[in-house]
Amino acid sequence: MRLSRNCLYLLACLSTTTSAFVPQQGHFRQNAVLRAEVEGPPYVGPAVKPILDSIDSPADMKRLDMRQLKQLAHELRWETLEAVSKTGGHLSSSLGVNELTVALHYVFDMPEDDIIWDVSHQCYPHKILTGRRHSMPTLRQAGGISGFCKRKESPYDSFGAGHSSTSISAAQGMSVAKSMLGKRRNNCIAVIGDGAITGGMAYEAMNSAGYLRSRMIVILNDNGQVSLPTGTPSAGGTVPASQLSTYTSNLLVSKPFQNFRDFAKSFNKLLPEQLQDVNKRIDEYARGMVSGGTLFEELGFYYVGPVDGHDLDNMIPILEKLRDSDSNKPVLLHLKTVKGYGYPPAEQASDRLHAVGKFNVATAVQQKTKSIAPTFTSIFANALIEAATEDRTIVGITAAMPGGTGMDIFGRRFPKRTFDVGIAEQHAVTMAAGMACEGLKPFACIYSTFMQRGYDQVVHDVAIQNLPVRMVLDRAGFVGNDGPTHHGCYDLAYLGCIPGLVIMSPSDEIELKNMVKTQAVTDDAPSVMRYPRGTGYGAETLRTLFGYELEKNSAGEYEIPRGQVIPIGKGRVVRRSSGDRGKSRKDRVAILSFGTRLHEALVAAQQVEEEDESLGVTVADARFMKPLDVDLVRELADEHSVLITVEEGSIGGFGDHVLHFLTLDGQMDEGNLKFRPMVMPDAYFEAATQREQYEAAGLNARHIRGTILRLTKRIVAPQLQDV
Repeated sequence: MRLSRNCLYLLACLSTTTSAFVPQQGHFRQNAVLRAEVEGPPYVGPAVKPILDSIDSPADMKRLDMRQLKQLAHELRWETLEAVSKTGGHLSSSLGVNELTVALHYVFDMPEDDIIWDVSHQCYPHKILTGRRHSMPTLRQAGGISGFCKRKESPYDSFGAGHSSTSISAAQGMSVAKSMLGKRRNNCIAVIGDGAITGGMAYEAMNSAGYLRSRMIVILNDNGQVSLPTGTPSAGGTVPASQLSTYTSNLLVSKPFQNFRDFAKSFNKLLPEQLQDVNKRIDEYARGMVSGGTLFEELGFYYVGPVDGHDLDNMIPILEKLRDSDSNKPVLLHLKTVKGYGYPPAEQASDRLHAVGKFNVATAVQQKTKSIAPTFTSIFANALIEAATEDRTIVGITAAMPGGTGMDIFGRRFPKRTFDVGIAEQHAVTMAAGMACEGLKPFACIYSTFMQRGYDQVVHDVAIQNLPVRMVLDRAGFVGNDGPTHHGCYDLAYLGCIPGLVIMSPSDEIELKNMVKTQAVTDDAPSVMRYPRGTGYGAETLRTLFGYELEKNSAGEYEIPRGQVIPIGKGRVVRRSSGDRGKSRKDRVAILSFGTRLHEALVAAQQVEEEDESLGVTVADARFMKPLDVDLVRELADEHSVLITVEEGSIGGFGDHVLHFLTLDGQMDEGNLKFRPMVMPDAYFEAATQREQYEAAGLNARHIRGTILRLTKRIVAPQLQDV
């Protein structure tokens, strides 16, 4: 059929206004002029930000024209950069959604409309535009604003987050509620991507939304990573840890068809009704022919895209059409973005600048505190490499956190034995169980806070079947500035109640290496090892404070030994009271530590004995929570009048297990043993440094010292109402 001149003119207009994602030497064509300002160091932003200065809330954006919106996006990007450079935080993800944030707040009316940011580590531009610009210097600091969305912080934070893949479920719930309550407006927008789309919960929600025909918009922020920072050698290569990344990349080839389809749909309205019906069928047929019938449409969504997520000219009209649509069918808008966009160092190293400390904006050089001692994460990774060198059946699994768990180090040494499954902790645990069934020795390396997401799999697929899966929980305890969504507070409580698990926690780097070795040879039970974020203590501290007998190397320096297998369920006494201290039982105190609070316990013991010559303090390292070293507990209870447990966990953890045993064993019946568990208080701890958090929780040396002095009646304990 020959097209009329008017139709050809309409097609030409549409082909020029619909901006496809067309890379040009790694950049976007339409933004080449703005990008010229920041091609190389020094990277310098605008001296003044007049448009941003005029924005106190999203409502102020409604009066801006397109040119001003683009200028606002430019100013907002540099405001984000400058703010994060002073506090540290999640940088690349926020830069990647800068234009999208401007477009969303221009088109929609928060807080009446709901915008849900999945994970929400990309929410810094959103915070700046919603009245928190002047609070950005407090970002992720004690008493400051959160690095994630938080409902109690602002009415513009529709839903709190920190973990991933929750936005679509939340948006669906809001949409259903608005519909049932008869609210005038029902716009619920879930922004998901940067790894979150790989989580199974996202697909559960999409399946439900399509089935229930919930009115909502899901924006897929496709930045080419899909998983969190990629590039780790693994069994799947160095590509993003998801087949979905390949799928969405292949969708880009259908973009020319999308342009034609947009034209065809507009042209279709000019035709007689009978021809419109034919064209609708042709459209559906062509859609399946070009893209194979997209996954999202099969789930019940109307798919729009891919669209350049940095092109406001195109993105805003699309969002306006979706906003004004009367349809209840859920829509998935596929945006193609660049993580770290607009700041070349972040674009070129989106993994390294995914989360940053303080840095120099002009040079992108981060300010890092130098530490001679390696991190516990790297110690674990190298110990696992050592074990895997001797045992070819050892493999490592991570759920999109290779850098945070040390699997990037392991992957560089053993890429074919490293498996990154994306943000899919449930899958990671059960996959490890399957590997164990066939004789491999899987180490499932997952943050403590994220293992919560795989809890049922730990119970059902691992523990009940008694499969020797080695679970390694990094970031146990307080993690610092990421706040309550990321603290590893609860693993001892939620894992401690599961029969058959071996649960251990190292006190230092030597014990960490020992426990890796021990897990590697534990073939008759599932095991868990947890350790905190932080660094080891170094050979000198291990020798002088912890009492290790270390040998010197050829350079005359004390050397940390290789890992050794330790007996399952056996603790150790690290320090006994010296001299004639504690002659009577009432003056003898025992501290039983589980984890790296042992350092603080040893410091407290030294301080107490220096202050009071009559007091004797014994310090023991439990090593294991399950099985508990009951012989060690009995010994400490028999010989001391005070027993204090210390741990980096919540109520219901190690201390409760010790108390449970003491009561059942009759150790508390005579009333001559005082017992105190020192745990994290039953509260949520906001962003701060780890030191500040442990201080606030009462788990540093001075608090242990105070507990000893109160229980031995050296000082008067304040009444609860006075605390």
